[in-house]
Amino acid sequence: MHKNIVVWDLICYVIFPLLIWNFSRDYISDYYAMLISSVPGIIYSIIRFILLKKINLLGIFMIANLSLGTLIDVLSGSAIRMLWNNVFFSYAFALFFIITIMMNKPIYLFFSLDVVEMQGHNRDKMKKLFYQSKTLTIFKLITLGFAFREVLLASIKVWLIMKYGVDAFDKGIILRQVLNWTITGISIYGFIHISKMLNESKPNEKPNDPFIQK
Repeated sequence: MHKNIVVWDLICYVIFPLLIWNFSRDYISDYYAMLISSVPGIIYSIIRFILLKKINLLGIFMIANLSLGTLIDVLSGSAIRMLWNNVFFSYAFALFFIITIMMNKPIYLFFSLDVVEMQGHNRDKMKKLFYQSKTLTIFKLITLGFAFREVLLASIKVWLIMKYGVDAFDKGIILRQVLNWTITGISIYGFIHISKMLNESKPNEKPNDPFIQK
């Protein structure tokens, strides 16, 4: 699955939901068609969580995001309310990302720590390196990119809902995945750039780690 993650993302997050939505809404209500169309993505997300093989912040974030999103959808009660609730959910996530930046704990930094730890690196040592001032700035910018993605997605969804009503659902599916791939590409590039910076940094350079310097 890891080698074909883009293909699986496309199948589970875009193709299956669109097929289910378009073929089932004529037989059941729009609301239930929306709920059923989210099932492939939920199953796929759970499988990805299991493949992490370790409970860490990244895994907890994935499950929390999935659980909250599913709960909001189930409690919405109607198709149009579900669309609006997902808009509010995106804005709330953007605020969460911004708060982590303001707290000097950009969430993408901790996601990256989880990844390098799974690759066998010492977490505490890598944390000190990640908190060097230039590296920390890049992690903040990437986290800000996640926040911008959520704000942009939610804002475009508002326009789609106002213009198309419930029919905005399938357009939102495609938009969400395009933005997800875009920010993923940016975050990967940022991580590669950070790796190069760390390799080029002087060994005696002091890390700017607020957790260590107290």
